[in-house]
Amino acid sequence: MQRRHLVSIGVPVAVVLVGGGVLTYVMSGTESTTGLDGGTTATVDGQKALPGGIVAGRTESKYHPLPWIGTEVKGVECPDLKAVAGTKVTCTGKGDDGEALSIPVTVVKATGSSVTWKFER
Repeated sequence: MQRRHLVSIGVPVAVVLVGGGVLTYVMSGTESTTGLDGGTTATVDGQKALPGGIVAGRTESKYHPLPWIGTEVKGVECPDLKAVAGTKVTCTGKGDDGEALSIPVTVVKATGSSVTWKFER
């Protein structure tokens, strides 16, 4: 009887924990792929680039997606991100304690129509 009771409690708890782990993994990703089209493309040194405002907005929204992931960040600003694999820029922002943050951003992959990039927490 006791064993059945433990199983009836243990299984739902395990499901919640695994589900929470999967949600955390999905939400904590720092990589993004963004399309390059006429309305969302800048130019840096003659190369297509992702405007800094797009990089900043996505970084700010993904930096602290859940209370147990990352630090809350505000006022993120980024330079335009050249759509060339290996390109690195540094964004800036402020943590919830007002401390200045530097956020490294790197282009992982670039094509003529999109750029995949990631930031570091």
